[in-house]
Amino acid sequence: MSDWLFDLGNTRLKLAPFDGDGPGAVVAHAHVHEGLDPAWTSTLPPRIEIAWLASVGPPALRAALLQALVPRAARVVEVRVERRMADVVIGYAEPTRLGVDRALALVGARGRTPGWALVVGVGTALTVDLLDAGGRHHGGSIAPSPTLMRAALHARAPQLPPAGGVDGIFGTDTADALAAGCTGAALGLIERSRAAAARLAGTTPAVLMHGGGAAALLDGVDAAVHAPSLVLEGLARLARQPAAAG
Repeated sequence: MSDWLFDLGNTRLKLAPFDGDGPGAVVAHAHVHEGLDPAWTSTLPPRIEIAWLASVGPPALRAALLQALVPRAARVVEVRVERRMADVVIGYAEPTRLGVDRALALVGARGRTPGWALVVGVGTALTVDLLDAGGRHHGGSIAPSPTLMRAALHARAPQLPPAGGVDGIFGTDTADALAAGCTGAALGLIERSRAAAARLAGTTPAVLMHGGGAAALLDGVDAAVHAPSLVLEGLARLARQPAAAG
């Protein structure tokens, strides 16, 4: 039997086998009609030794996932945020108030770079977290992602299209202007955070981007590294700790 890693978010479920070193081939399943994709179990073996789970998804989806995993896995380990996670020290006054996906992305980033890192998650929300060279989390920020900005504007003003348009600096129609504005707002937060981090660190931090919307912002962030499986990488690093399955 093998161990598997599961990252349950608001829009997708990502899973990968865990070979003891890191995540293997990652498979992502978008949620269907507010439920899990019926095909999500197609890549799983009949039996699992340990199912490592990180969930920020809706309670109903978490319950459905656990209902499927408990009979299949010898053990299910659902990760919770603690002050120290592997070699990362969480900077929140109350660590449990930090989303487990953000915490695990920090652990994953620590495995990629020994220096300062700005960890950017682009999903339903846009999150930015700063990690120093000693593994200490300096906190972060949360904003709507470009997709959520568009959805929120459309909800308040239905004449504004919720998607479409060509991203640029100055749009020449409404859809283009919306794309430019929402993308620009996200990029502005990232660049503002990087500049502040550079002043604090005395050096420019690495920028690691993950999440379903990260690819759309990559070209706008100089020298950013696309790390789409960063949460699973962090989950794997945590699973390697001697006491992790205890």
